[in-house]
Parts: sequence; structure tokens; C-alpha cells
Amino acid sequence: MIFDDIAELAPTLPFGALMGLDLGTKTIGVAVTDTYRSVATPLKTIKRSKFTQDAEALIEIAKDRNIVALVLGLPRNMDGSEGPRAQSTRAFARNLARPLPLPVAFWDERLSTVAAEKALLEADTSRRRRAEVIDHVAASYILQGALDRLAFLEKAP
Repeated sequence: MIFDDIAELAPTLPFGALMGLDLGTKTIGVAVTDTYRSVATPLKTIKRSKFTQDAEALIEIAKDRNIVALVLGLPRNMDGSEGPRAQSTRAFARNLARPLPLPVAFWDERLSTVAAEKALLEADTSRRRRAEVIDHVAASYILQGALDRLAFLEKAP
């Protein structure tokens, strides 16, 4: 199932880890949570090739880490509208649902890469190293935002 809002996904979630994805045209940033979903951790960046190879890499991670759901960054425009990249992301989620039948929720990823870049600059990361890790650090920002929202929803009356 694909959910537009993390709040719709929340009541359906079984116990277990989540995987967050920052989908780019050349790479896919991947982050994961611990089983208790307390913190998002950057995992790796997958260089994109054919969809089937991308899907196989994500399926392997999902199996190895006992992932129960995916959070996919949705690249909205600054005014909140959706452009071609958002449509491409939605298509990717629909296509991935066939070989990887896990629930998927979208998370507004506006400025996640900017936040990741700022954090890496503050950590005095070299330009070369930033280029290597920016996508999976951005995925962790996306996933952590979703985790924080899920935690809020659990506490809400």
C-alpha cells in the first residue's frame, strides 16, 4: 500500500525497522532505523542503473535489515506543488511495490539535501567526502522527520 501521509501509515505499522529513500536521477540515498524506530542512520548510496537492479539492491537491504515499511522522500516544489520529479518518485514507488510488497509513505523532502549539506559542512567534511555521502545523509534527514512525526502521533490523544 502507498500512503500520501505518514499519519495514514502509522496505524498499519508492525513492529520493526523502516527504510528511508532519497531518490535522485543518478543515485538513491538509503537510510534505516533501528528496530524500535528511535533514530535514522545513513546507510549507503546506490548508483542508479536499470530499475530491476535498483529494486534488487533495495530488496536485499530490506531483507537483511527486516524492514517493515519504506519512507520515500517526495520532492515537492517550494510552493508545495508537485512537478515532474515528484511524478517520477510516485511512479518509482508504484513499480517498487510489485517486487517489494511493503507499505510506502511519502515524506516532503524539501530542503533535506540543504540540511544534510549544512550538517556535513559543520562537521568539516571534505568536498569529495560530501559528494560521496550527501544522498544517504539526506535520506536520514527524510527518515528522521518521518520518525519524529510517528513519535508525535503515538503520543497524541
